[in-house]
Amino acid sequence: MGLINMRELLQFPSGENSTDVLINGIHFNRTALNYFNYTLWDNGTLSNGSKCFLTFDHYQPIMLSNGTFINGTSCYDPYYQIHSRGALGLTFACLFAASVMFTLINLRKHGRLFLPSEKRFTAIGRRWQWYWMLFVAACGIISGITGIDVDRDYLQSLALILQNFFYVLIQPGLLAAVWEATRHWGSWQERQICDRDPFMLPQDDKRGQKEFFMPLAFYLFAWLEFFMTIPRSWGHLEMQSSPYQQANIAKPQATDARFKAGSLLGLIAWGIICYALQHAVHYYKPRNRGLWDRFNGFFHYAPMKLMLAISVCFVHVGYNIACAFCWDISPRKYNANPGWIFGLGYGSAFLVLLIFEIYGYFEVNEDRQLIAQRIERGRTVDAELGIGKKPTWWSKMHRDNHLDAEQRLRNLTTVVGGGTATQKNIERDIEMRNLGPKAVQDPFKDQASDVRRRPQTPTDNGGNQSQRTMSTSREPQRIRSMLDI
Repeated sequence: MGLINMRELLQFPSGENSTDVLINGIHFNRTALNYFNYTLWDNGTLSNGSKCFLTFDHYQPIMLSNGTFINGTSCYDPYYQIHSRGALGLTFACLFAASVMFTLINLRKHGRLFLPSEKRFTAIGRRWQWYWMLFVAACGIISGITGIDVDRDYLQSLALILQNFFYVLIQPGLLAAVWEATRHWGSWQERQICDRDPFMLPQDDKRGQKEFFMPLAFYLFAWLEFFMTIPRSWGHLEMQSSPYQQANIAKPQATDARFKAGSLLGLIAWGIICYALQHAVHYYKPRNRGLWDRFNGFFHYAPMKLMLAISVCFVHVGYNIACAFCWDISPRKYNANPGWIFGLGYGSAFLVLLIFEIYGYFEVNEDRQLIAQRIERGRTVDAELGIGKKPTWWSKMHRDNHLDAEQRLRNLTTVVGGGTATQKNIERDIEMRNLGPKAVQDPFKDQASDVRRRPQTPTDNGGNQSQRTMSTSREPQRIRSMLDI
């Protein structure tokens, strides 16, 4: 049985008596139906507002006198086969799931540190892009999988709400991923310049002030879009069982002022991304004079991956703006054309992830690039100073790098004192001025004791007596350490 578009209230069909109702070959008590406020609709459902059961074909529920149903099938259970919306949703869910693996690979590749962390250029700055891509992929997976039940459910329920809830979350995350990629590209250009000359780009100039306020402005509009579209009542999207419900309940909620304002706020955030790219090219690339030269220089120096990502992101933002004004192409309409939904909505989001994944796979870690640049600058400076690279045999002529382990141990014995005298050791001793045994004065010997043991020479006259007395007097003790006190 197909889904009946017109949904009207029907009278209970009469049974064997005035209190008996016959629905699809099953007898019901009219008094019990009226007591529990059950109503029969022309789409083959029996509902009282809180519970709904199918009552056509082989669906034959039995109602007891206390209102309990036996063998009842809910109206919100899967009934139809998977159609194009569910199949495309499952396909994109698999694609987003595959992108998670490559995103983690690129996160590890570009997020690793090979140089000491700097306060001005933190490691988290280069990782935020991949974090937001993981968020977008997670939302795409959940939204795509729930699209299966949108096709299969007899009456729309939670599946339609979940699909649209996570689809709306894709746009703020996608904008944040593109923004972080653009901002970090400018930061990477700044880091290369500061690595060559740390004083070339001060942080308190006009350029630094712009770079301070641009992230604040972007995330302000991104979060405003989030609060305008996400925190709201989503239950009205389920009311699509008839054209009347779609036109009078679901459509006004799906195209209200909050969705329109949120989509326009997303466009402003996208414009800030474009300005950030122009700012980076203006300050970190060679400047051109003239309007046409500047325009041409922008497309010459701007990276291709950012140009593609920003362009595809604009398609996604533009489609969401159109959905806020046009109900027929909106993913919030359960029977809308899937080509619009998955071509411009999910397709554009996945294409942005694919662009970053491909470029991230071929690009090199920034720390490794910086190390290579430093080596190249060192070679250039050495060439300017006339310093050439030493040949490979240079290190072998010094020390004992050319010896094996056993020969090094044998040489150590000669250093300690073992082994016979060789010409090499004799020459080394001569060079070190070790010409022979010398009397080495003991630094810990008390010189006063030698003076006391020294014999005294007798004198003849009194004049020499004073000299003898002075010579035999004990010399003052020299304190060399705290142990002599």
